[in-house]
Amino acid sequence: MSRLDAAELAERLGEQAEDVCRHYLSNGRRQGNYWLVGDVRNAAGRSMFVRLKGPAAGKGAAGNWQDPAEGSHGDLLDVIRESLGLSDFPDVLEEARRFLSLPRLDPAPKTTSPKQPAAPTGSSEAARRLLSMSSPLKGSLAATYLRSRGLTDLRDTGALKFHPNCYYRGQGEDQTETWPAMIAAVTDEGGKVTGVHRTWLARDGGSKAPVDTQRKAMGDLLGHAVRFGVAKEVMAAGEGIETVLSLRQTLPKMPMVAALSAGHLAALLFPAHLRRLYIVRDNDPAGDGVRDSLVARAHEVGIEAITLSPMLGDFNDDLVTRGLDALRAHIRVQLAPEDVSRFLTQDHVTRRSG
Repeated sequence: MSRLDAAELAERLGEQAEDVCRHYLSNGRRQGNYWLVGDVRNAAGRSMFVRLKGPAAGKGAAGNWQDPAEGSHGDLLDVIRESLGLSDFPDVLEEARRFLSLPRLDPAPKTTSPKQPAAPTGSSEAARRLLSMSSPLKGSLAATYLRSRGLTDLRDTGALKFHPNCYYRGQGEDQTETWPAMIAAVTDEGGKVTGVHRTWLARDGGSKAPVDTQRKAMGDLLGHAVRFGVAKEVMAAGEGIETVLSLRQTLPKMPMVAALSAGHLAALLFPAHLRRLYIVRDNDPAGDGVRDSLVARAHEVGIEAITLSPMLGDFNDDLVTRGLDALRAHIRVQLAPEDVSRFLTQDHVTRRSG
């Protein structure tokens, strides 16, 4: 299928935007000229909004959507992909043609084995499939990327994987691309994979990919996280993967989780045996709001909450700009006294790279 065909399909879906939303985002409802729903995977709620009226293409086009809570956006082809958990873009286009009652572009290819069924709505199964198709972190471009961010101690990072050709499609674009990607497993407290987080990378792994939206998550994220180590009485929790791993360069034995966004961090579920929670704060208004929310929630259930604040914007900024020794000294004075000897590294000897 040509690029023009994909763009035309997006426009035709936009002409029927409300019907598309009622079919694929059935947990939402119309409010004025918008369809409100929890997220692009059809969760209940009001975070995401879809434009039902607007021009055929460009800014403000009918069918364009945004989800401020996740920092994501797209068009109705993205809605079809995420709500059905489709991982291959040709399948997305075929589903769009089916919805629009258009003839198939090409005859179905002959095959001797049955096609794997599409993942169910909600896309946790699609997340698990993507994770199963990913390879270990060690020796990959994802490990190269992490080293470029100053992250060399990669112990207990089994939640991180690598995919060499992960599908990407930006907002309003009629072209799909594949880029290398770091794939992070989002799990519940029992270790069940509920979602994944994708960070698209440059071809050499030296930075993020030059695309508009460099990170996206899929699956059931609320309350869950990317986990490094097994949480017991003490745990640290932050937003971004790189931020949390930066802190682990100085506290490699402390269990930590990355909730992936401020909103999801505020809603993090606490482990049953947790007694002390370190809140890995980003130095911005959202970070202040998360801190206040987590402190209140922790105190309600008898958990001590201690905030760890960076010198700069976040702990990865501290690590890259100020260095490991300065970060270690900055963290030391913020820890509970008993946790200094228990968790804080004193040298570089034990660090292992991926």
